[in-house]
Amino acid sequence: MTTTPEKTDLVTLTIDGVQVSVPKDTLVIRAAEQVGVQIPRFCDHPLLAPVGACRQCLVDIPDAGNGRGFPKPQASCTLPVAEGMVVNTQATSPVADKAQQGIMEFLLINHPLDCPVCDKGGECPLQNQAMSNGRGETRFHGMKRTYPKPISISAQVLLDRERCVLCARCTRFSEQIAGDPFIALVERGALQQVGIYEREPFDSYFSGNTIQICPVGALTSADYRFRSRPFDLVSTPGVAEHDACGSAIRVDHRRGKVMRRLAGNDPEVNEEWITDKDRFAFHYASQSDRLTYPQVRDADGSLRPASWPEAFEVAARGLRAAGPAAVLTGGRVTAEDAYAYSKFARVALGTNDIDFRARPHSAEEASFLASEVVLRMPVTYADLERASTVLLAGLEPEDEAATIFLRLRKASGSARPGGGTRVVSIAPYASRGLEKMHGRLVRTAPGDEAAALEALVDHAEHGIDENAVILVGERLATVPGALTAAAGLAAKTGARLAWVPRRAGDRGAVEAGCLPNLLPGGRPVADPAARVDAATTWGVDGLPAAPGRDADAIVAALAAGELGGLVIGGVDPDDTSDPAATRAAIEAASFIVALELRETEVTRAADVVFPVAPVVDKAGTFVTWEGRPRPFEATFVSTTSLPDLRVLAGIAEEMALLGQGRALGFRTVAEARAQMEEMGPWDGERATHGGFETVAGATSSATDGTFALATWKLLIDNGSMQDGEKHYRATGRVPVARMSQAMYDAHGPTVTLTGDRGSVTLPAQVADLADDVVWVPANSFGNGVLADLASPGSRVTVTKGADR
Repeated sequence: MTTTPEKTDLVTLTIDGVQVSVPKDTLVIRAAEQVGVQIPRFCDHPLLAPVGACRQCLVDIPDAGNGRGFPKPQASCTLPVAEGMVVNTQATSPVADKAQQGIMEFLLINHPLDCPVCDKGGECPLQNQAMSNGRGETRFHGMKRTYPKPISISAQVLLDRERCVLCARCTRFSEQIAGDPFIALVERGALQQVGIYEREPFDSYFSGNTIQICPVGALTSADYRFRSRPFDLVSTPGVAEHDACGSAIRVDHRRGKVMRRLAGNDPEVNEEWITDKDRFAFHYASQSDRLTYPQVRDADGSLRPASWPEAFEVAARGLRAAGPAAVLTGGRVTAEDAYAYSKFARVALGTNDIDFRARPHSAEEASFLASEVVLRMPVTYADLERASTVLLAGLEPEDEAATIFLRLRKASGSARPGGGTRVVSIAPYASRGLEKMHGRLVRTAPGDEAAALEALVDHAEHGIDENAVILVGERLATVPGALTAAAGLAAKTGARLAWVPRRAGDRGAVEAGCLPNLLPGGRPVADPAARVDAATTWGVDGLPAAPGRDADAIVAALAAGELGGLVIGGVDPDDTSDPAATRAAIEAASFIVALELRETEVTRAADVVFPVAPVVDKAGTFVTWEGRPRPFEATFVSTTSLPDLRVLAGIAEEMALLGQGRALGFRTVAEARAQMEEMGPWDGERATHGGFETVAGATSSATDGTFALATWKLLIDNGSMQDGEKHYRATGRVPVARMSQAMYDAHGPTVTLTGDRGSVTLPAQVADLADDVVWVPANSFGNGVLADLASPGSRVTVTKGADR
């Protein structure tokens, strides 16, 4: 919450003859903005520490008889205001105007005049300010400095050194914001340039931000370079779809094709930064395997094209004939689509067998979500900066929720050494991200997280009190009793508790009731009044009373023949608790309706396939981990795919004609939103967390020759929504097996890990892990850990591997 400064904290000064009062320590360049004067600048950025590198913002500060004047023009981006100060900018002072023109002349001496081919041309601050604050003609007629170009700072970021004006925005962002100081200004004088150690490329998940904030065309991306001009683009605001952070983005497109994505400016969420994943991973929607028409399975067993009406009818008849059916939907759906899946399961299929958690989970998690998460917004991004301590459990923010990582890095004192929020992580080792947040590690083997959480009640040195925030990741659901322990820690200490899922649609799916124990709006399935309330709103006689099966139970029931039909959308078997069992269930199902964006093994096995729209082709809402709705509108109007909710509405209407269930009552996103608002949240008694007994962890003595498997997904990995951009994919980190020094000495430098689902061979790397714990990335090799190795927390063997 913003507070109004006390009068004693205000400083009054005069800028271009206008008196203004601003908080003390305000920079002159910011004070000038308050009176509507835009001082030209290159190095200045409101989210970066001032440096005074470019000198373009020089102003004249004469002596007003109070000792506040300066004999020469001063850089307004580094100078704090002072009481009684008189500032004359280029608008009123010939001295300031001449100084700025001189600086501009110096900057242009070596700057190439290649605006027609430069990617920054048309949106370039240097280009604009050379016209507004520069000379009309050059006095320099010598040879301009040149360099070989471009230099690949990373696989994605390219540098044209002769364009650089040495503003240091890129180096300051890398060091101050991202904590990745891999680029720096080297040499001196006329030879000064942005340099990089040749053996260590710009390894950062946030490198694209340096391109966006570069005030010239010195930094460009391999993906966008020479592809378009900014004045040819149409811009549409959007919301990033790759995680639960809800980052604001800007989608720039031309002739029905996305050309690039940029960070939007949203101070309450992502400020002005986004990850490279949000910036570059958008080509998945335009791959050659994109589905563009419905398909139905013919009598000969092959899939053939079908019209939308025919596909709706075949799907309805097939589900009706298949008997009991269930719904599995992944976390890619918008809140409106999730609501449609939830209502479709109840009013069309007559079941509570629905789950969005196409990943390892537990019955404990469903109870936890119903009691501690749905309808709540206990923590915001701003709260992370105000908290005394932020405890991370089952969550690696840099990889799983990178906008949270940037906020925690900012809060933990990257700009305030020795102060700020304390970050404590319950994890198997201190990750690079934790080190960049100046965090503390509570080293915990996989499976022991519940005990570690319970022990924190008695450890005051970690600072878990009423001013603390506890962030639990979805991975904590794989540890029996861990979520209960987290809720208990919050209750005993007064700390606020928030759940951070990994996917954009997960929180919205909870609110919309895509769980076997919840109806939309947090209505407990087991509560008769809640069922009556939902049934009345939907205009049906009644709803199924018994809580349904979760995703694992649905898989088991399909394999056992207890369920015949399956509606599935956005589910990759390799992400599920048991990929082999999921594939067997799909094979055993008598009738499958698949809603997918691209061809997958699920669509190849389905009886009816519907092409659904990606986020760029539909409107919708993502709900952030905070519980904050983030609506967005469609960028394009697709003629080849439909939103999930429209597909489900079409099937439900056909089933109603056949005498089964009711229609959904909406066909468009706007109609679904209106119905969701009409239904509203449950105002009755909330579901309560059942409380699950804490059990012993998976760790045992290393003398048995096995090791506890720790794992999570890296931000850049083999996920299908990152397909299609080779430069971005090339910036991913090499998959390694992390282990203790003792383990490395015994087994490295290449190791083979063997679990109950297979074996993998990876390079080994030393980390501060226990001697009987090994860590590997979850989806950076083969089909992923769940399919090719073992489930998280289980025991694996480690042997010397052949050098690769």
